[in-house]
Amino acid sequence: MKLVTRLIDCVEVVQINGRIELGEGSSAVREMVRDLLAKGRKKILFNLADVEYIDSAGLGVLVSAFTSVRNEGGELKLIYLTKKVQDLLQMTRLYTVFEIYNDEEAALTSFDKSAASSASTACD
Repeated sequence: MKLVTRLIDCVEVVQINGRIELGEGSSAVREMVRDLLAKGRKKILFNLADVEYIDSAGLGVLVSAFTSVRNEGGELKLIYLTKKVQDLLQMTRLYTVFEIYNDEEAALTSFDKSAASSASTACD
């Protein structure tokens, strides 16, 4: 599995390629989120366009990442779900937990709206 991050308008976009499963894949995602939060990055967007498989451990990592970010006062959203991943989130009812987008621009804009009440204009 491969993770690539890029910062766009104070949002950390994490491109995930491969499988999110028990072992290296889930550990890599967990460490990435921990590192981003340690740097004060609390707006995170997971791009799942190139994720072909998520097992139960991978689902657990997504939920854990969501919870960690939320507990730090941040937001974690998902973009570009494959059909398999979308079906899995529907089946497990996690679709109602995450904010999910099919358009990167709309996803990035959604962070601005949710942070509009915040007085800070610089990246945290």
